[in-house]
Amino acid sequence: MPIIYIPTALRPYTDNQPQVQVEASTVGEAMQKLTEVFPKLRQHLFKEDGQLRSFVNLYLGDTDVRHLQGLETPLAPDAELTIVPSVAGGSAAALEKSPIGSIIEDERLQAVSLSQEEVLRYSRHLIMPEVTMEGQRRLKAARVLLIGTGGLGSPLALYLAAAGVGTIGLVDFDVVDISNLQRQIIHFTSDVGRPKLQSAIEKIHAINPNVHVIPFETRLTSENALDIMRDFDVIVDGTDNFPTRYLVNDACVLLGKPNVYGSIFRFEGQASVFWAQHGPCYRCLYPEPPPPGLVPSCAEGGVLGILPGLIGLVQATETIKLILGKGEPLIGRLLLLDALGMRWRELKLRKDPNCPVCGENPTVRELIDYVEFCGLRGEEAPAETHGIPCISPQELKRRLDAGEPLVLLDVREPYELEISRLPNIKHIRMAEVPERVHELNPADEIVVICRSGGRSAQITRLLQQMGFGRVKNLTGGMNAYAREADPSLPVY
Repeated sequence: MPIIYIPTALRPYTDNQPQVQVEASTVGEAMQKLTEVFPKLRQHLFKEDGQLRSFVNLYLGDTDVRHLQGLETPLAPDAELTIVPSVAGGSAAALEKSPIGSIIEDERLQAVSLSQEEVLRYSRHLIMPEVTMEGQRRLKAARVLLIGTGGLGSPLALYLAAAGVGTIGLVDFDVVDISNLQRQIIHFTSDVGRPKLQSAIEKIHAINPNVHVIPFETRLTSENALDIMRDFDVIVDGTDNFPTRYLVNDACVLLGKPNVYGSIFRFEGQASVFWAQHGPCYRCLYPEPPPPGLVPSCAEGGVLGILPGLIGLVQATETIKLILGKGEPLIGRLLLLDALGMRWRELKLRKDPNCPVCGENPTVRELIDYVEFCGLRGEEAPAETHGIPCISPQELKRRLDAGEPLVLLDVREPYELEISRLPNIKHIRMAEVPERVHELNPADEIVVICRSGGRSAQITRLLQQMGFGRVKNLTGGMNAYAREADPSLPVY
């Protein structure tokens, strides 16, 4: 029977099964059988009119079914169907030279030389026929912009600096938090509370003082993106949110720049190179983002600390290949990593002629409001901005101490309750609230709780729509309660 591979983000709706076998003769029949067995999965795959959601791709083997017969594509008994939601051969001799060449112009190359210290430093590169002195000079001449110095940006910055990339731009406006240290290896415990840019620049110069670092301590926006990105050869996407990801993609298309893409979630990752002049862009793969809150962020769903190292190093490798003009870049290919199974899979991507930004008749000719385009997502926005009734941590603590009759509805996952919890809670996982709502009394005053206030805001709104008139969201969630009302509780 055909096998359907389920990505991590959708496994909560398939009883955590990574793959499901169904008896079906077409792709559409297979998806129908799948959603009959797991009805909660349907809303994540299909619109109300039965059409497949635009941010969900289906691959038969390594081919997008959109380029076959769509949902009518026939399935062989041993077919392998992969769901790829929005959240990546040949001999050495044949691939030694990249089909698109180096991104460094020869006249720039002529102006660059290596000192004796640099020759010794990069000696293991220089004896590689794929690099040589010329390739190392190309690396020194290159200008690479890293968007973010977090999980993906950390290994990227360290390895690109060590490899001898001459100019590295860094875009970041955040400060180092202790929760970053599990994966953001460019920052140390002593850096907690410091701007990430300061921390990253120090580590880059410590590993290679020859690198010129250009810092941009600002949030990347539609107003500044083109000016920041214009003078760099390669843009490397180390972002963790959809608005910035679409912003980076569109700016790269408008400027004609390659966009080295990576994304991570729990034990899974994706990587590709989007370059509209030579292949598809990010919007060819995902024309529009998921609705707000449908796909959890890493802050909400977690990520294995090692995973950004694996994906970040793929991005660093692709960046160096583009600079050297060697090998086969990941243009038109999506590399997928399942770290739990330690399996890499490769899928083919095709340029969409109807793509709104790089297609034959583009409608996006300038940068837009990407927060509005993507919507405010889950943990990224305070619940108050949604017009939802809220209760502050201090007020909740006061009322609990006074013994007032409140129902505390905690919608987190069971393993989160092991980290921190309030006494006498009513625990219903967020995904289970709609089917277990009969366990709640609309006459009660209910306070909905999650980690940071995003998931609970969604459930608060849902309960309001169901007729619960006395429901409130705990502003900032359990983390805010721990910080502002009860320091004996841990923050995570």
